[in-house]
Amino acid sequence: MTSSYQPLKGRMLVSEPFMTDKNFQRTVVLLVEHEDSGSVGFVMNRQLVLKIHEVVEEMPTLDAPVFMGGPVEQTTLHYIHQLGDKLVGARQIFDGVYWGGSFSQLIELVQRGEVKSDEILFFVGYSGWGEGQLAAEIKQKSWIVAPRNKDLLFQPDYHDLWRQVLKGMGMKYRIIANYPIDPSLN
Repeated sequence: MTSSYQPLKGRMLVSEPFMTDKNFQRTVVLLVEHEDSGSVGFVMNRQLVLKIHEVVEEMPTLDAPVFMGGPVEQTTLHYIHQLGDKLVGARQIFDGVYWGGSFSQLIELVQRGEVKSDEILFFVGYSGWGEGQLAAEIKQKSWIVAPRNKDLLFQPDYHDLWRQVLKGMGMKYRIIANYPIDPSLN
């Protein structure tokens, strides 16, 4: 199944219902960069049981979620947030949503209590595609491109995000949102 949306920075990629790649089965990936040379995104619905202060020792206690962002460079830490220009170097993804910025500034803001846990998400690793790779996967119908939706990015529960995104795209997607992972078990 395809959608009429094109992959752009800030849009979401929704894996097709029967994707067999365990890294992306039933995932939603937020594209934070999309250019001819390649694309970068973060898996939004693979939340880890860790909190950020358990991952980064110098981070004060902050009850912000940490996700497995993807299979690439799983020793790196990334973050998207709603802090805007409070962080030098933050790159705008779309209105009110940013990627990265000064980590030392972020720690200072957290120490001063100026960061709420519902305005930042952390990711270990990322998802990446080389030149033409994502376009080929979309053409093969591995991904459905969904519109930008800030409300779905910063929410209390990501467990059912895959279904939420599909249901929000209209009737034909609402039907596939209920497909079982393994139809032979029905």
